[in-house]
Amino acid sequence: MKITSSIIFLIFFLKCGSSASDDFSIKINSNSKKLTNNDSIKLSIKNNKNHVIDSVHYFLNQEKIYQNYSLKNLKLGNHLIEASIFSNKENIIKQTTIKIFANSPPILYTYEIINEYPHDQEAYTQGLEFYNDTLYESTGLKGKSTIRKLNYKTGEIYSIQPLDPVYFGEGLTLINDKLIQLTWREGIGFQYNPITLEIERSFSYDKSKEGWGLCNDGVKIYKSDGTNFLWILDSKTQKEIDYIEVMTNKSSLNKINELEYANGKIYANTYQFDKDVAVIINPKNGMVEGVIDFSGLKDRVNKHPKLDVLNGIAYNKKSKTFFVTGKNWNKLFEVNIHRKN
Repeated sequence: MKITSSIIFLIFFLKCGSSASDDFSIKINSNSKKLTNNDSIKLSIKNNKNHVIDSVHYFLNQEKIYQNYSLKNLKLGNHLIEASIFSNKENIIKQTTIKIFANSPPILYTYEIINEYPHDQEAYTQGLEFYNDTLYESTGLKGKSTIRKLNYKTGEIYSIQPLDPVYFGEGLTLINDKLIQLTWREGIGFQYNPITLEIERSFSYDKSKEGWGLCNDGVKIYKSDGTNFLWILDSKTQKEIDYIEVMTNKSSLNKINELEYANGKIYANTYQFDKDVAVIINPKNGMVEGVIDFSGLKDRVNKHPKLDVLNGIAYNKKSKTFFVTGKNWNKLFEVNIHRKN
């Protein structure tokens, strides 16, 4: 009987002396059920037991904000909301997340073929990049991965450098007169001399566990990893310094693959739709602004057992046209991209 009484007293004591944290939560009011970057939110505290609140401070991604806040300048995707509540001499921290979607559906685009050029049917294309008028290509598969320099008009391979058989080659970009190539699941990338194709250094991945596509805006590198994240890398060290989340007006968009930066936008191959499409992404906030329908292009290449998906997109600044191909495609297509009627 003494033991039972002691336990009851202890429970009562702990209840009386426990924190009021469970009685508070963050309430988010908005005119929209699904938040977009056109919306504003109003934050408040739900106080289940009417505790006296001395003050509340709100934070978004650890930066202090006002109770009424516009989402206009935020990147799309997930954001952390935090409330620091002072009540009865106690500082209580509550957290929740919001997800921001694009404020409009993507515009539909199509293509016009300008030229068809020969392409190595054995090339499992993972990355394309123009440097002046020379085309660089990264190919995949273990034991067959390469980096190569090409005459895009004839298909002639000027020079080729095989990767060690343990590596599966992936995306490619050229910045600061250096070629940068990813590997898939090996967690390592390589920097090359673009003239000799000799490896100069390697670098390791950080939070992005896989390597898919690469592009750059002349200052920063963008890296896809198979998720809806595009990681922003330092151009000299390849360290991850930031990210954007790729979002439509309905959902996040994952399986982002080969990348190309052109005219202020990121063009990306994707497996999302099980179709031959690419998407146009705003690099500032992650919004999918367009979808390019490349259907019919695969019908123009040689049919064989190794034929695979559309992958590989490069922009030629000289001709102001795009070049696209696929894994084990025997053709490289020069195209113009325009809005679908």
